[in-house]
Amino acid sequence: MDQINQYSLFINGDWVPSSGAARLTVRSPATGETVATVVDATDADVDRAVDAAAAAFPAWSRRTALERADFLLRVNTFIERDRERLARLLTQEVGKPIREARGEIDFAISLFRFAAENARRLEGDIVPGSRPGEKILIEKLPHGVIAGISAWNFPAGLLARKVAPALAAGNTIVLKPHELTPVTSLEIAKLIAEAGVPAGVVNIVSGGIPAGQRLVAHPAVKLVTMTGSTAAGKKIMAAAAPTLKEVRLELGGKAPFIVLADADLEAAASAAVEARFLNAGQVCTCNERTYVHEAVYDRFLELVSRKIREIKVGDPAHEDTAMGPKISAAELAKVDAMVAKAVQQGARVQIGGGRLTGGLYDRGHFYGPTLLTDVTHEMDIVRGEVFGPVMSVLKVRDFDEALRLANDSSYGLSAYLFTRDLGVLMRTATELNFGEIYVNRSLGEAPQGFHHGYGDSGLGGEDGKYGLEAYVRTKTIYLNA
Repeated sequence: MDQINQYSLFINGDWVPSSGAARLTVRSPATGETVATVVDATDADVDRAVDAAAAAFPAWSRRTALERADFLLRVNTFIERDRERLARLLTQEVGKPIREARGEIDFAISLFRFAAENARRLEGDIVPGSRPGEKILIEKLPHGVIAGISAWNFPAGLLARKVAPALAAGNTIVLKPHELTPVTSLEIAKLIAEAGVPAGVVNIVSGGIPAGQRLVAHPAVKLVTMTGSTAAGKKIMAAAAPTLKEVRLELGGKAPFIVLADADLEAAASAAVEARFLNAGQVCTCNERTYVHEAVYDRFLELVSRKIREIKVGDPAHEDTAMGPKISAAELAKVDAMVAKAVQQGARVQIGGGRLTGGLYDRGHFYGPTLLTDVTHEMDIVRGEVFGPVMSVLKVRDFDEALRLANDSSYGLSAYLFTRDLGVLMRTATELNFGEIYVNRSLGEAPQGFHHGYGDSGLGGEDGKYGLEAYVRTKTIYLNA
């Protein structure tokens, strides 16, 4: 690394020191080198950030939607200007290949743009009253102070997903990025300040779990939006209960990837591999279990085997690297243990199946792209979220069996289906119980869509007009002269 940056807290439009002395070290998962050190925020630091957001809310909420949109567009301009620099920071702290990092920055840009373009589309209603001359006004108003808590795998995208709609709707926000990957978020804070966003409207506080707990429980926070694990989401929901604040959770996934006999197998194999090994499998919408029709199982297995063997694992800063490391030693060990348990339960390792060693691999947390066959639906690796570069392929007799197995999960975020059968496609709308279904394509949400899941995958949702409406509350006025 060229330099080790030391970050303070971004509170009330300024960079301020902590009330405590504790700091966290951010290390590259590819090399083990120190990227930066950040503040481990105290309760007093979190309170100061919430107070700043609360003080800024009245003036910010009174601004017109067009004014708020103009600020968001200015932020967007600076992110576009610094696209390559931010992408390289992402690569350093997350370990995702530089090509994927650029894609994440582009997604963040599109989320800011969507929020700006739709700030004036948060519309209420006027409906007839029940009395002569009465009108019933239904208004959409901002909540107030929003608490945002983001996961480590997409720090720029998740910042944009939370900050942009919150501001567009007239709220102020305190964001706590994940302690493993806070650097990109803190760098975007500099661009928010450069864009002239008023002090206190956006506050970014680094820190560990205690900082997040304090933020969620703060009585001045009116809504919590969190992306992370299912276990963490349940704890956040419990912590928010005493103050009855609104909670929106985007949590884990166990996406089924269904390939039927009439599918375009080349396209399906390419999508299955991309949707499994993107960001080393560390994506909540990743292909977690692949169900393939028995008539095309052998051919599909040939295709994915070839594509998996072609994945170049290495330095994520290199343009030709296709997969980088796991985020941490603990995450690598978790995946390795899940593969070992699968083998113990009868699965067969066709490709990979362990940590990569030698050279750069010894310095980082690299796990080999892995393909498992002879997998059954009852195995632990098919039930729990892997969140790593392991593809499990299961054989099915028909769509009905694939549908039954796909739905037999506590998760309900994303699913994939490859078929040309119109009847099957029509059935997925009502019978495949996932909030987001990709038909004949790989993963990747659109900013105008709606990213949400069922069951253990969370509550609420984000993106698009439905996601934007989550950042307003409704007020009903019975208007009489």
